[in-house]
Amino acid sequence: MTTRLTAVITGASRGIGAALARRCVAEGMRVALLARTAAPLQALAAALGDQAHAYPCDLASADAVAEVARHVSSDFAGAPDLLVNNAGLFELATIETMDPTAFSAVLQTNLVAPFLLTRALLPEMRTRGSGTIVTLGSIADRNVFPENGAYAASKYGLRALHEAMRAELRGTGVRTVLVSPGPVDTPLWDPLNPDERPGFTPRASMLRADDVADAIWFAVSRPASVNIDELRLSRS
Repeated sequence: MTTRLTAVITGASRGIGAALARRCVAEGMRVALLARTAAPLQALAAALGDQAHAYPCDLASADAVAEVARHVSSDFAGAPDLLVNNAGLFELATIETMDPTAFSAVLQTNLVAPFLLTRALLPEMRTRGSGTIVTLGSIADRNVFPENGAYAASKYGLRALHEAMRAELRGTGVRTVLVSPGPVDTPLWDPLNPDERPGFTPRASMLRADDVADAIWFAVSRPASVNIDELRLSRS
């Protein structure tokens, strides 16, 4: 990719999103950083310099997603060259103990928000005949674990959404990539302390956020004629 191309990254204030934002800026892209919490998002944008722009946004709100899509398109003079649907919510509970509101919030953030943001930005990508949409899946988009009903349901749905987009966009010039890592050592795990939970991967044995960012960059920086449909990542 050449300089001044544009990217929109959700969940950009930390973890994989922040690592990818740093990589995109290093490669010369202008980047729109989307996340719910303003302070860390704005701090990252300030650290990355003039090529990074913070857009605090509650991705669980359909109205907020529509508004931020309009702002980004206006500021970037059109749809981005790269859209990365990375933001995610992770709630652990058994089916009978899962709070219905929490279940809905996971699906809204992990599945509905990517649909809404993609739906808002895709028409111009299709008309332009270029662009790449990256969907952050998970090991949980093919494997289900106890207490993982909400998260797995959202990620299975997200994989289906990606596959539908891939079928619909084949031949249009718009590429779609599903990146599904195993456990990644990010702040998402802070409240869960996986090192003390039997059956969970210790954080020292997880992938690093930069590893996933490197894989995403590899996929999106291939020649325009090459579409990497899916990458599944694990720690060796």
